[in-house]
Order: sequence, then C-alpha cells, then structure tokens
Amino acid sequence: MNIAESIRIALRALWVNKIRSGLTMLGIIIGVGAVIAMVGIGNGASKSITDQIQGLGSNLLTVYPGQSDSLTSKDVSVLEQGQYVQAVAPIASSNAQVVFGSSNAFVNIYGTTGSYLDVRNTSLSRGRFFTQEELADYKRVAVVGPTVVENLFGSADTNIIGKSIKVNNVPFQVIGITESQGSSGFMNNDDLIIIPITTAQLRLTGDKSVRQILVKAVSEDSMDIAQMEITSLLRNAHKLSAAQEDDFAISNQADILETMEGVTQTLTMLLGGIAAISLVVGGIGIMNIMLVSVTERTREIGIRKAIGAREIDILYQFLIEAVILSVMGGAIGILIGGGGSIIIAKLIGMTSVISLSSVIIAVTFSALIGIVFGVFPAKKASSLNPIDALRYE
Repeated sequence: MNIAESIRIALRALWVNKIRSGLTMLGIIIGVGAVIAMVGIGNGASKSITDQIQGLGSNLLTVYPGQSDSLTSKDVSVLEQGQYVQAVAPIASSNAQVVFGSSNAFVNIYGTTGSYLDVRNTSLSRGRFFTQEELADYKRVAVVGPTVVENLFGSADTNIIGKSIKVNNVPFQVIGITESQGSSGFMNNDDLIIIPITTAQLRLTGDKSVRQILVKAVSEDSMDIAQMEITSLLRNAHKLSAAQEDDFAISNQADILETMEGVTQTLTMLLGGIAAISLVVGGIGIMNIMLVSVTERTREIGIRKAIGAREIDILYQFLIEAVILSVMGGAIGILIGGGGSIIIAKLIGMTSVISLSSVIIAVTFSALIGIVFGVFPAKKASSLNPIDALRYE
C-alpha cells in the first residue's frame, strides 16, 4: 500500500469518527493556540519597548551624579564643548502636587533648558516651548504632557494654553503641550510637566545641582567615543586624579535597548515554554485516543492482515492518522492563537507580532507530537496477530 492510499484511508477513518477526532485535536488546538498567542504578545511587547526607547533617541547618553550631588549647571557648559556632542539638556527633577480648580494630581516635574526637545526627540502638539529669556528670568511657565491634561482637565483634547495651574501652590502658566510618547521603562513620558530649570531649582529643588544630564551624540555610530569624551571632560572638570573613581555614571541608550530586548526575549521564551506544556498534554491525549481506536478496530485490522496488509501498512495507517490529527489541530490552533493574540493585545493597548518562525515551529512541533505519541498505538496495531484479531468481539 502506498502513502497516498494510507492517507486516504486515514482521512476516511477520522471522518467516520468526527466527534472523537475533534476531541482528540482539542488538546493540540489549545496548545498551539496558546503558544502562538503568548509568543505573539511577547514579541509585541518587545517591539513596543524597543520602539519607545528608540523614539527617545538611539544616540542618547544619560549622565547621573555619584553618591553626592556632583553634577551642576557648570558641567552642562563643559559637555557642550564636546566634539562628539550635538546637544545637552540638564534635568532637575522633582515630584509635586499639581492643582487646577478642584482637580489635582501628583506629577513628575522636569526642570530643563531649551535643548530638551532636541535631545529627547520630543515635539509639541500645541503651543510653544519656553524661551532663553524666560529661562534667564526664572519665569513660571510650563509645558505639560497629554496625561496631565487629561487628569486635570478631563480630556487630553482640552485646549489649556494660557491657563494657570498650581505646582506646590506656585502658579504656572501653561504655554505648550507635548506630543504623546507613551512609557519608557517605568517612566510615563506623557505624565510630565516641563519648566525652566532655573525656576525648578529656585521653587522646587532648592539647590543648583541637577539630577541628570541628557547628552545627544552626533550620531549613533559615535556613541562609544562620545561616552569616552564625556568621561574625560567631566573628570577634568571635577579635578579627579587618575587614582580616583568617577563621581558620576553614564548610561548608554544602546545598552539599555540591548538589555530590554534580552529581558523581553527571555520573557517570551518563558511564556512560550509554559504554553508548550499543553502541547505535550495534547500529545498524550492523541496517544490515549489512538489506543482506544486500536482496540475498537481490532477486527478491521485482522481482516486487513488476512487479505495481505503488511505490518508496515498498518503501522503507517495509524501513524498517519495521528500526524493528520496533530497537523490539523496545529493549523486550527494557529488561526485561533493569532486571532486571540490580536484581541488580547488590543484589550491591553499593545500590538501583537506573529512571526513566521513561531508559526513554522508550532506546525513542526505539532507534527512531531503526532509522530512521537502515535508510534506506540501504531506499533501495537501493526503487531496484532491476524487470527486473534479476527476472533476479537
């Protein structure tokens, strides 16, 4: 008997027992669907995080102070002289209660300079950014994120340009609203108020130190040399000897991106591995049902052997049935898993990324499940004695 004939007989046998075949495939459908859905959501989360980090600037370096407040506005002037530095923006940050009428919210406040928009690849949806004159004159002006607008005014579409809000009971005039950037790590870039650094140091932090300095390198390729240049400039400015350690730290955006990609990839593999357990359970289900099928079809096997069917023919028939069940279940599982991941991703505000590799792996694995768990029932069927099989009732 050739393979084509074995496939035809296997399909006919499965069609005759439609309900049993459907229940047998259910475990594979659930397993493959879960793998596809979890991997799709994991890949989507990875892409979302990558896009957000890259959106903040793939050539961004962040300088942090050491144990003491070692960074000041003077360091900003020093770094601006760097050959591989395109722009520098100091940050004096604080958390404060912001009030408008009867609404209030606890918001991150960034004191910075006019270079902030360029350094962070940020743009404004409405209004303007503060000027150098407003920075020098300690003006109480503010640029707010869309989340702040929504929390204080009820809708992110509300035009609040020119309105006054109170930051720690100090009135500030809103002059601009930033475009939505979403979250990066644990920081929501839309839940932010940006004010002149001079005003922040006077009204909020109470000192001249800065919490961090954002540095935009001239290009992504020059990140490493820019980092070395920053280190050299700051060490000279802080008069550190060769034996002294840096009193600052530098974070490379490319390193952050690589770390986050590694974390999300590990998470995706973990989710996929957990979901793959259900595939094994589905394989056990196939083996059990096929064993039942062998018992029910013992007389049929005896008749086929009596008219000349070889052991290899019987083996192929039952093995092909198991593989067909697995592959069909895998195909249905891919459709359900793909659709499910898209729906889940939309519900949680993400995107789902179904990769071709995950689909190929799922189909291959489901076929292997059919082969591995179908071998024993198929071997049992092929080894039946034809005389004993014909006597079976």
